[in-house]
Amino acid sequence: MENREVARILRETAQLLEIDGAIIGRYRSYEKVAELLYSIHERIEDLAKDPKKLKELPGVGDSMAEHIQEILKTGDYSLRQKLLKKYPTTLLDLLSLQSLGPKKVAFIWSHFKVGTVEGVEKLAEEGKLRDLPGFGEKSEQNILKAARQFKNLSGSNRVLLNTAEEEAQKFCAYISKESERVEHVTTAGSFRRGRETVGDLDLLVTMRPGHDKQKDIDAVAAHILKYPGIDQTLAHGENKVSVILGSGLQVDVRLLGEKSFGAALMYFTGSKAHNVALRGRALDMGWTLNEYALTTLKGGRTVAGKTEEEIYAKLKLAYIEPELREMTGEIEAAESGALPQLVTLAEIRGDLQMHTTASDGRNSIEEMATAARELGREYIAITDHSQALAMANGLDEKRTIEHIARICAAQERVPGIRLLAGMEVDIKKNGALDLADDVLAQLDVVVSSIHSYMNLERAEMTDRMLAAIENPYTQIIAHPTGRLLLRREPFEYDMERILDAAAKAGVAMECNAYPDRLDLRDVHLRMAKHRGVKVVISTDSHSTTHLKFMKYGVITARRGWLEKKDVINTLPVDQFLAALRQKPKAAPTRAGATASSSAKSAKRKSA
Repeated sequence: MENREVARILRETAQLLEIDGAIIGRYRSYEKVAELLYSIHERIEDLAKDPKKLKELPGVGDSMAEHIQEILKTGDYSLRQKLLKKYPTTLLDLLSLQSLGPKKVAFIWSHFKVGTVEGVEKLAEEGKLRDLPGFGEKSEQNILKAARQFKNLSGSNRVLLNTAEEEAQKFCAYISKESERVEHVTTAGSFRRGRETVGDLDLLVTMRPGHDKQKDIDAVAAHILKYPGIDQTLAHGENKVSVILGSGLQVDVRLLGEKSFGAALMYFTGSKAHNVALRGRALDMGWTLNEYALTTLKGGRTVAGKTEEEIYAKLKLAYIEPELREMTGEIEAAESGALPQLVTLAEIRGDLQMHTTASDGRNSIEEMATAARELGREYIAITDHSQALAMANGLDEKRTIEHIARICAAQERVPGIRLLAGMEVDIKKNGALDLADDVLAQLDVVVSSIHSYMNLERAEMTDRMLAAIENPYTQIIAHPTGRLLLRREPFEYDMERILDAAAKAGVAMECNAYPDRLDLRDVHLRMAKHRGVKVVISTDSHSTTHLKFMKYGVITARRGWLEKKDVINTLPVDQFLAALRQKPKAAPTRAGATASSSAKSAKRKSA
């Protein structure tokens, strides 16, 4: 079993215990271990082979180790099964609805014996929730909205970009074992274009030249069909294999010769609209373009096909990067020489949002800094949560001052990377920030974000965001639309007004690289670029394992046509700090003066 499968069972057990009224310490123990399993590198199956190693994990004592062993052995957990005899499985869906916590879910179940999203939606439509204790008319409308969003999102069979990548890497590695016959295995489709979610995987297998071509193809196809992750075989044709994996993801594998590789890669990468435009352009030039080659209309002579680059060149277009192939002006830009020089992962110097054990992170300041340095980062901002986010152990003013001092002290122990003292400060309902100005003034980086009151009306949410941007201490707006892909829709507000205000105030907007977020999305990033809004790409890491997510933010930025000049954390640290909005200089407290002095000393030594 994968870590995430074990974590899911533990988390569902915790949720069911909370519905059942268990004491907080009991269900939180399951939640904490579930969160841990999402963040560790090691496979839980491997760790469980040595009971001593298993019990070295934080929060895993004798009892929890036995629970994990049971899950690995049976594929489930007896306590979860027992609770699911008492409550329907669909109650877990209700817990994912914004505005419904375990207590409300338990109340709805006991009062109405309704345990499905559809059932709760019907109750809300009929006005049966508003008069219940702890609900109200506004809560009822929010629940109705969340239920409808859930139905829209859950109807999709799409997966997150990182999940698709994990599946692609494993499948490609398996196919490549047929090394005598297989030359390359390449990903195509929406995954190659970097779409934020992926509906199915397209893999192209290039056969080695020579030998009996069809015999080799048949042998590789037979090898593919033995892949242990396959749940169902959909098709097995002359040069195509289609399967559904145990994860539910469909994979289409096409086997082809090297002469048609470029044409096939272009065709199966898409998008459909981009391909239609290319085929029309080819026809206008007296050629025909398909998945096999670019050929002449008369005689069918091959003009190009081995590489995408030669096909674009024959069509008198500059090479168009896969992320841009969405028919949003890339053809015209390629024709006129106006394509952007897209930002690359290698150009990212700093990471401006991450969390440590001071709030809800899994690693210390030193561990995060060391891991970031190993990935080639030149600077990072430690941005733990502020006090409003109590569930994440957010920091108040006193703890923030102490945390600044700890970051400065950590700098002494981790040379070769600059540590910036930051904070992810909550934006209150009225748009104010939830830390005092004299504390905000002492931070190197102030990242402001929304984690509460997410169902405000469009106008009210717009005013809230504008107030936060107008606050002179706000430097970066993090995950600006608050969306969680496949789980939660974005906030409703006037994006154009927000971006105009950010451009005027010099506030940077974040492209959050965490695969569940990718926020801002590509369309909004392009809007930001046109307005001259500064952008930072940050991982929002809660463990060292998350730092590698930077690549997904870069992919999203590329889809938004961003170049190095648009992303300010491509700058060296001093230039980056100068590019940030400059905060007012407030008089520090006595503790703050000490922290600030330590910071200056640490910066001099790390320079």
